[in-house]
Amino acid sequence: MKTLKEYILEAKEKKIAIGHFNVSDSEGYNAVIQAAKELGVPVIVGVSEKERSFLGVAEIRALVTVAQERGEAVFLNADHTYSVEASKEAVDNHFDAVIIDGAEKPFVENVMMTKEVVNYAKEHHPNMLVEGELGFIGTGSQLRDEIPEGISEETQTKPEDAKMFVDETCVDMFAPSVGNIHGLIKSGEPKLNIQRVKDIAALVSVPLVLHGASGNTDEEVGEAIEAGISVVHINTELRAAYKHGIEKGMSTDELAPYKFMAEGVEEMKKLVTQKLRVFNRLV
Repeated sequence: MKTLKEYILEAKEKKIAIGHFNVSDSEGYNAVIQAAKELGVPVIVGVSEKERSFLGVAEIRALVTVAQERGEAVFLNADHTYSVEASKEAVDNHFDAVIIDGAEKPFVENVMMTKEVVNYAKEHHPNMLVEGELGFIGTGSQLRDEIPEGISEETQTKPEDAKMFVDETCVDMFAPSVGNIHGLIKSGEPKLNIQRVKDIAALVSVPLVLHGASGNTDEEVGEAIEAGISVVHINTELRAAYKHGIEKGMSTDELAPYKFMAEGVEEMKKLVTQKLRVFNRLV
C-alpha cells in the first residue's frame, strides 16, 4: 500500500484532494471508512485532542491499524493539537500525521513549537507527516450565529509569511487561512479566497490543507483544489448529519443501540460519500 505522503503528493499532481473526516466514536469511524472503501479512494480519519480523549488514543490507533492490515488506504491524523507534548503523544502512538496548531500564537512561537514537533517526529517516527498552521480560522466545530471575531480578509495568511513559515519549520503540509472558518455559519459561509490559495501554492513547495470546509459549496471547494489544496477537512457537517440520523433512530421504539445508531452511521456515510466524490472529481 502507498504511504499517506505518496497519496497526498499524487493528489497534488492530479489536482484532486484527500478527504479528511473527524470522528469521535467507532460508529463514525465505520461510516467514514465504509464510504471510502466503496469508492476505492484513500481517506484520512481525524481526531482532535478532545475527540482522542473521548475515544482513546490507543483505541483509534488500533481501529486504523486493523483497516491498514486489510490493505485499506485509511490513515490517522492527530487533528488540531495545541501543544508539543500532545503532539509527541501522537508521534509515540504512530499516528500517520499530526497537526501542531500554533495559529493563535505569535509567529516566532508558532515556528519554534512546530520545529520541535518536526524534529521529534523525524527522530522517532520518520514516516509521519507533520502539518503546521498559520492564520486564524476560529476554533470548534459548531453552529455559529456569525463569523468569529478576528477573522477577516486582512487576517488571512499572507503568501510571503507562508513561505517563511514552511521554510523555517520544514513541515510536510501547510494549513493557511484563506476565508475558511471552523464550524457552520447560520447566515451563510463567507467565500473562499481562491486567489490567495493560488498565491500561497505558488510560493510553498508542500501540499496545502483546507480546514473548516464544512458549509462551503462543492463548486468553491473544487476551485480551491484546482488552485492548490490537496487535503480537505470536514467535521461540523459530519456531526450534524450524525445527530440528525440518531434523532431519526431514536424516534422509534427501537432499544438496540446498534439499530438506532445505524441511522446516524448511514447519514454520515452518505455525506462522506458525496464529499469524497467532489474531492476526487468523481462527479
